[in-house]
Amino acid sequence: MPQSKPTILVIGGAEDKVHGREILHTFFTRSGATEARIAIIPSASREPVAIGERYRRIFEEMGAKAIQVLDIRERSQGEDPIWQSYIEGCTGVFMTGGDQLRLCALLADTPLMEKIQLQVQLGEITLAGTSAGAAVMGHHMIAGGGSGESPNRSLVDMTTGLGFIPQIIVDQHFNNRNRVARLMSAIASHPDRIGIGIDEDTCAMFEANTTFQVIGKGTVMAIDPGEMSYTNEPHVGATDPLSLFNLRVHVLTHGDRYDLERGAILPPEERVAV
Repeated sequence: MPQSKPTILVIGGAEDKVHGREILHTFFTRSGATEARIAIIPSASREPVAIGERYRRIFEEMGAKAIQVLDIRERSQGEDPIWQSYIEGCTGVFMTGGDQLRLCALLADTPLMEKIQLQVQLGEITLAGTSAGAAVMGHHMIAGGGSGESPNRSLVDMTTGLGFIPQIIVDQHFNNRNRVARLMSAIASHPDRIGIGIDEDTCAMFEANTTFQVIGKGTVMAIDPGEMSYTNEPHVGATDPLSLFNLRVHVLTHGDRYDLERGAILPPEERVAV
């Protein structure tokens, strides 16, 4: 059941798996509902079997037509034509939480991931990633870092992500783990990107990679440095506090929509129901 445009659900982690399951149900519906053929990729997790089976049970209960857990623990498995063949028939791919460095190390630049990226680009599958699975969405990825400090270069470790939405830098478990300064630190060194900080049980649902709508119980913070007039980032030590002048910061809640290209909140008349 092809989508008319790419849909990517970037989930801040700890999404409701028991009660309303709003975010997971949105992924299920966007993947074709009872016609959904879903691939679960638990490679970020240290316990891929357990977490893969947990999501399998959830999507089975919702009524998905077919579900396959891709338990990939070696890079060579990303070259397996069996997995590539299964992805060709999928309508949805779900990447679980864990360690985003592990996920990228196992899957970046493999034929399997290239196949997924192409099918997302063509709008043939819906993609979702939660926690570590969300962190990998941008070209630049937050690999780790601290919290609870003023913005500074040492607060964030950056590396390369999977690049599904290259113009963003994602931070997850956002307000729950006090990561505002961490994301600002990342944006200071990459002022051509937009920072997207996503709370737990909250999702930024991107369509055509240009706009997103917020789903869930928390907030999504968009940090836009497009009009930033100054930062001392190139001139200070790694642990020195950062200056960032004229950042634009938006805090969005359920139903709010944001346009990355225009750097603007969409007015209420342009909002649509999930």
